[in-house]
Amino acid sequence: MDVLMLSRLQFAAATMFHFIFVPLTLGMSVLIACMETAYVRTGNEVYRKMAKFWGKIFLVNFALGIVTGITLEFQFGTNWSRYSAYVGDIFGSLLAIEATAAFFLESTFIGVWHFGWEKLSPKAHAITAWLVAIASNLSAVWILIANGFMQDPKGFVLRNGRAELTDFIEVITNKWAWLEFFHVVPASLCLAGFFIMGIAAWHLLRKSNETFFKKSFTMGCTVALIFSVFVAVEGHIHGNNMALKQPAKLAAMESHWETQTNAPINLLVIPGEDGNVLEALPIPGVLSFLAYNDFNAEVKGLNDIPKEDRPPVTITFLAFRIMVGIGTIMPILALFGWVMRNRLEKFPLYLKILPYFIPAPYIAIWAGWTLAEVGRQPWIVYGLMRTADAVSPVGTGEVTFSLVLMCAIYTLLGAAGIWLMIRLAKKGPEDHSPIQV
Repeated sequence: MDVLMLSRLQFAAATMFHFIFVPLTLGMSVLIACMETAYVRTGNEVYRKMAKFWGKIFLVNFALGIVTGITLEFQFGTNWSRYSAYVGDIFGSLLAIEATAAFFLESTFIGVWHFGWEKLSPKAHAITAWLVAIASNLSAVWILIANGFMQDPKGFVLRNGRAELTDFIEVITNKWAWLEFFHVVPASLCLAGFFIMGIAAWHLLRKSNETFFKKSFTMGCTVALIFSVFVAVEGHIHGNNMALKQPAKLAAMESHWETQTNAPINLLVIPGEDGNVLEALPIPGVLSFLAYNDFNAEVKGLNDIPKEDRPPVTITFLAFRIMVGIGTIMPILALFGWVMRNRLEKFPLYLKILPYFIPAPYIAIWAGWTLAEVGRQPWIVYGLMRTADAVSPVGTGEVTFSLVLMCAIYTLLGAAGIWLMIRLAKKGPEDHSPIQV
């Protein structure tokens, strides 16, 4: 492998591992704040115990997310120095704001939240929980604005051989970035909902703290249902924007080769990098409608895109289907759980399925990011800078060594962290005395 592929693999490994923890942080922080708000409003002790129990898992997850996120930013200097030199005027400012305006706020108040249970009033503690949630999601705003620039660069001028910032407002109001935000954060809330549902289902099967876990299940299920539907609707809007800005990604994710109006979706496709191995059962006009809300719209095919500008077709195609497939199952499971929330004990098979379904939203989010990033290739900044031109002038041995070492450390760190979260989840609330409703 060359330096380019090794550097891409290293960044992909770091990003995928980091994103085990990021979406749960984003979603769970909001849910914990809601639990504390419910406690303040009702005085019901169960909500306070819920916030404490789920908060312990959240803290482990948060710590792992912080540790794994640091190496990502280092790679912009070690593996992608030419990229940093070319667009650092824009990209660097966004990461700096994320660190100073969001990360420090989040890190400060999470300490206050953790140590303030007996020192703050319930209302003040709930406000602290909301500050943590707001700061966590504010951090996502700036990261996604940075990624939005890479997907659809705006607010710059090319000068002295690099991209220089000219319009900060245009950068931060980039439509692509905000469509990403309203896709990623609701997906994270959906993931947190299913995370809570899965753990609650495991305890309900064992009739452990039933009142506590029924309330937890109801809150998680409600959030999962609302946001799984929201993500699907917003995903269609996001797809419309992508069709306009990145037609090559659209063509790759559907393995669509011929430019045509009334473009069909084939129900049976085996994609290839130079043409489909098999395509059958077309439904006319559906691809045109999904892309442009018009059954007769023209959809550009891969054959009309230069080969050097095409993304990897098979990976993009499969990633899209994995994301959509899991995204279709989630609202069905959530709706069933919400309708049957008061008689879950009558559906043991459903309760048995949910713990095993916990990884599914993670896989869907990973697939979504694979679609977003691999589908953008061969551009690191779409239409502006090719990925091959962004890599650092380093040797393959250096990147190979750091990649192997990083994967080894991450494996140990991830195993320890996930084991600890599983242990806390199985243990349940520390106080096993009856909960007064």
